[in-house]
Amino acid sequence: MHEQSLIQNLVDKIHRLAASERGTLVGATLRLGALAHISADHLREHFERETNGTALEGLQLKIEELHDINHAEAQDIVLDSLEFEGCDER
Repeated sequence: MHEQSLIQNLVDKIHRLAASERGTLVGATLRLGALAHISADHLREHFERETNGTALEGLQLKIEELHDINHAEAQDIVLDSLEFEGCDER
């Protein structure tokens, strides 16, 4: 299933990035392309299923839906940012 592999790749990427940060990961902001072939609700369902029982369970997702089919990221699910709590500011 194409959706499942996209979500697995996204979850793996978040795990890798979060491992190198201090603090507790509490949120992720995503951009969902107009041609990504998945709705924001469906993406959220798959993400919750994939992260159930992991350190990412309960992560707050903010999903910005792009509507321009000509946008450079129209076919992509892009991890825009991660939000951490308890980080020491430098």
